[in-house]
Amino acid sequence: MNIKANFFLSVFLLNILCLCSDAYAQVKKRPNIILIMADDIGYETTNINGGVDYQTPQLDNMAKNGIRFTNCFSQPLCTPSRVKIMTGRYNSDNYVDFEYLPYEETTFGNILKNAGYKTMIAGKWQLNGQQIGAETANDITTPSHFGFDEYCLWQLVGKGSRYAKPEITQNGQKLKTTIDDYGPDIFSSYILNFIDKNKDEPFFVYYPMVLTHSPFTPTPKSKAWADHKMRLKEGKNKKEAFQDMVSYTDDIVGRIRQKLKDLKIDDNTIVIWTGDNGTAKSITSSFEGENYKGGKGSLKNNGTHVSLICEFPNGGMKNVVSDNLIEFSDFVPTLCDFAMQPIPQNVVGKSFAGFLSKDYKATPRENIFVHYYARINQVESSYGTFTRNKNYKYYWDGRFYDMVKDKWENKPLNLKKLNTQELINYNELKAALDSKKIWDFSKVEALNKTDGKKSSNSSKKKKDE
Repeated sequence: MNIKANFFLSVFLLNILCLCSDAYAQVKKRPNIILIMADDIGYETTNINGGVDYQTPQLDNMAKNGIRFTNCFSQPLCTPSRVKIMTGRYNSDNYVDFEYLPYEETTFGNILKNAGYKTMIAGKWQLNGQQIGAETANDITTPSHFGFDEYCLWQLVGKGSRYAKPEITQNGQKLKTTIDDYGPDIFSSYILNFIDKNKDEPFFVYYPMVLTHSPFTPTPKSKAWADHKMRLKEGKNKKEAFQDMVSYTDDIVGRIRQKLKDLKIDDNTIVIWTGDNGTAKSITSSFEGENYKGGKGSLKNNGTHVSLICEFPNGGMKNVVSDNLIEFSDFVPTLCDFAMQPIPQNVVGKSFAGFLSKDYKATPRENIFVHYYARINQVESSYGTFTRNKNYKYYWDGRFYDMVKDKWENKPLNLKKLNTQELINYNELKAALDSKKIWDFSKVEALNKTDGKKSSNSSKKKKDE
C-alpha cells in the first residue's frame, strides 16, 4: 500500500474513532432517572405547595434545587394512572379494566432497557389483572416482560399487608417477613442497593410507592409503632396516622437523594416525584385558607391535581416554579428524550424534558385530556372525560367551568351567556375533546338507571384501590 493510501486510511480510521468517541460520550452523559410516584397523595399535602398540615422538608428542598410544577394532572385512581404514566397513552386507547396492564403494551421500562439502561421497579404493582381473571393474574414474570431487570413488589401475586409484615415478591421469590418488617423500608433498601451496584452506568428506577394509601397505620417513627397490634390496623385518628405516613414518604425521598450524593452521582441523576391521584376522601387538609377534602376517584381538582417536583442539577434549573400544564401521558416522551430514544408512534404525550434541562426544547401544552372509567361494566360514582387548560374545563356532557372562579365546580357556566374570552376557551376545549377517541358512557348510564346499586363486591374492591 502506498503512502497516499496509508494517509487516507489513517484519516478514515481517525474519523471512525472520533465518531465512536462522540457516541460513547453521548451514552455516558445520559442521566440516571428515578421516578417516584406516591400513592393517594394530592397536591395539597406537600408543604411547599402550600399545605400546612404536613412536614415535607426533603420535597421542599428538592423543589428549591430543581423545578416545581403547579399544573400537573393525573388520572383520578391508581390503576388508570399507572397505565397512562407507564405507556404514554390515554385510557381511552389502552385501558382494559382495573388492576390490569395489557400484555401487548410497551412501557417506559421496555424503552429504557432497550436503550441500555439498567432498570428496576419497587413498590406497588397492581397490574396483573387478578380481579378480572386475566391470564397474567398469577404470573410473576410480568415485570420482566414490561422491561424491568429487577423488581421488589407488593400486589404482584396476592394482596396481603403492604406495611407491617408485608407480602412482597422479589425477583420471583416471596420474602419471609415479620411484624417488625415495614414494606416501605424493604422497597427503599432494595432501591438503594440497586443504585449502589449500578452507579457506573445509566440506570432507571421506577418507584410506585405503597405509601400513603390506606389503611392509615403507624410507621416505624410513630409512637403507636411500639404496639405490635396497632401496626396492622387503623386507629381512631386517621389524620394523625396519615400525617406520619406523609412524613415517612418524605423521609424515604431523603434516603434516595442522600445515596446519590454519597456516590457523587446526584448531578447527573434526574429525580422526579409525583402522586398517582388525589388524597383519600376520608382526609381533610388545611390548604389555601380552607378545608380541602381529599378527592380520590373524582374528576374534580382534588382527585386529579398532583404534585410534580423534579431535581436535575446538570439541567441547570434551580428554584423554578412552572405553571406549564403536564399530564401523565407526558412522562414517556420525557424519558425518551433523556435516554436519547425515539418516541413510539402511538404515544400521545408531550415531552417536558425542556423544562428540566436547558439542553432540550419543550412546547408548552395548550390543554390536557383525561378519560376515566375505572371498572368496565360496573356502576361507578365518577366517570367521564374532560379537557382543560389553566383556567377552564370542559366535560364530555357539555359542562363548562371557570376553574379560577369556581375551582370546586359548583355551577357550570351558562353556554348561552358566555363572554368573548369564555367562548374562545369553550370552542378550543370542545374541539380538543371532539378530536379524541372516547368511550360510549351510555352503558354506565344504563346501569345507573336500572337500580342505582353497585355490584355486590364493589365495596371490597374499593378497599383494594
